[in-house]
Amino acid sequence: MKTVETKYEGGLRTSSVHLQSKNTFHTDAPLDNNGKGETFSPTDTVAAALGACMMTVMAIAGEKKGWDMSGMHLATQKIMAANPRRIAALRVDFYWDNCAVSDEDRSWIKEIGLNCPVALSLHPDLKQEITFHF
Repeated sequence: MKTVETKYEGGLRTSSVHLQSKNTFHTDAPLDNNGKGETFSPTDTVAAALGACMMTVMAIAGEKKGWDMSGMHLATQKIMAANPRRIAALRVDFYWDNCAVSDEDRSWIKEIGLNCPVALSLHPDLKQEITFHF
């Protein structure tokens, strides 16, 4: 069963539809690659996917233990390389405000995030530099 359908809209823009929910999003080529940069670039979606996946699996695990996972947030810096043009690194600063779990539980939940499906699906040459602040 298909998950997403994407079409080229022209002007270096695509439109994607999540077939189950009918939610949509667009991508533009970035300014430094002939685009308008008016929305996420395709590589920006990779950066967003890593952070969203980490938080999702951490929340699934933590909420099963009855933890309040609100206060989790992160910021990701995408580092591009040339020849070939690709994502060279994703630097993620992960925060969990008011984290009230033990150091042992923090180590456990960090490992869950570091081993999310997106993180494990990215090419090993793409550096994932994850820093946890909690």
